[in-house]
Amino acid sequence: MPPYSQSIPISNGFSQKHNQKQQPSSNIITIDVGGHLFQTTKQTLTLSGSNTLFTNLFNEPNTIPFIDRDPEMFSILLSVLRTGYLPSKAKDFDIQDIIFEAKFYGIDHILVESLSNASHFEPFGLEKSVVLPLSGRDVPSSIATTKNGSICVAHGSKITSFDWSLNRKSTMLTSFSAIDSMLALSANVVAAGATDFNGLQILDINKGYVRQSLSWENVTKSSSTVQAIGVSDDYLFTSFESGRRNSNSIVIYDVKDSFKVVSEIARNEIFGADLDSAIPSTKLNWVPSVNLLMASGSHSGPAGVSGNIKFWDIRSGNAVWEIKEKVDCFSDIAVSDTLSAVFKVGVNSGEVSYIDLRNFGSSDSWNCLGDAQKVSTGKKEGFGCKIECHGNQVFCGKQGELELWSEVLMGSTKNGKDRVFRKNILGRAKDLGGNRITNMGFGGNKMFVTRKDQQCVEVWQSSARRF
Repeated sequence: MPPYSQSIPISNGFSQKHNQKQQPSSNIITIDVGGHLFQTTKQTLTLSGSNTLFTNLFNEPNTIPFIDRDPEMFSILLSVLRTGYLPSKAKDFDIQDIIFEAKFYGIDHILVESLSNASHFEPFGLEKSVVLPLSGRDVPSSIATTKNGSICVAHGSKITSFDWSLNRKSTMLTSFSAIDSMLALSANVVAAGATDFNGLQILDINKGYVRQSLSWENVTKSSSTVQAIGVSDDYLFTSFESGRRNSNSIVIYDVKDSFKVVSEIARNEIFGADLDSAIPSTKLNWVPSVNLLMASGSHSGPAGVSGNIKFWDIRSGNAVWEIKEKVDCFSDIAVSDTLSAVFKVGVNSGEVSYIDLRNFGSSDSWNCLGDAQKVSTGKKEGFGCKIECHGNQVFCGKQGELELWSEVLMGSTKNGKDRVFRKNILGRAKDLGGNRITNMGFGGNKMFVTRKDQQCVEVWQSSARRF
């Protein structure tokens, strides 16, 4: 290989070799990286985007550019451009080194798509792959995930963030003693609230400061605590309860207009023993297919656990459908737009049931996915159980185990009552059991799990997709 002293340096980390020529009419591009020649096409380099180092390679089409970088790393990144996937030889390198090199070339966004693409999420192949340790003695109380697979973890008064590659980014100290509700608005911004602290805070976890504080006041002007947070593409929904617990409401903020208050719905001023209005919403889910907000809450009293599920039209402020829970009230609840159903895990039975959203507004009862004839033992079998929907799957955390419920397509069903779901237990034998599951979240091709009294976050991935 000839010496490279003749190369004339230019900007962006590479130089043009004037003693070698590209074919002027060819679609083939030759690049010299660290003394190794690589050939690719203009179409492949165009996939890198418009603001990358590769953009400058087209400025001098009749010369071979020289890039003074590691040729093995370049080979890996070129494979990513060509196929959208990391080649197997990438396992010989530290992922952080590959990320650093991708940032130099300006194609780290493509690496994110390759390693943490939601389309690569394989529920049946999930197994515990990594454990993210947390500093201090506090256990996770809430988690917030993003679409690309980054995660924020609230533990005590702190929020620790990990990027999509699971590299720890920062730990931020907040004014909360503990955070009960948290939701990611972007990769660097979260909304956080607590049931014992006034107001909702919009936090910049990257810079470590409070961007904005949002609050709600009832007629007595008392403080307000946050019971739940939800979000759609345009709005942030927050369930507030007054500090005296004599009123509650759901406030709607415009996420695209500095969190300006758009409207207020589901406001209750509680008088006497009106238990139904005394129940604040403790879970908020936006349902795009019907353009409604699902708000649910439950209350434990002398007669047992009761609750309600309401679907709100945020434009009119009216509840268009209500499901009252008296028998085997939900311990947790979730809604799936993909499966067109609301799912719950019963606090008494511990069984998973659903109501078909295609029969919206009907008086249909719950359809049990498990043993509908199960004899009650008098114990709350479902106490503390968690349920979440992701894609066309339903995940249920029962004590220490993770159940995966999947629909078996059986042709047409009558009124949505004949749908068939099958259960699988997730993980390898060594992953089964453990402490009770307290949080589940999804982002990119990963599932995140926290457990009672454990100061860490479990990361579950498919072994086929793991780096």
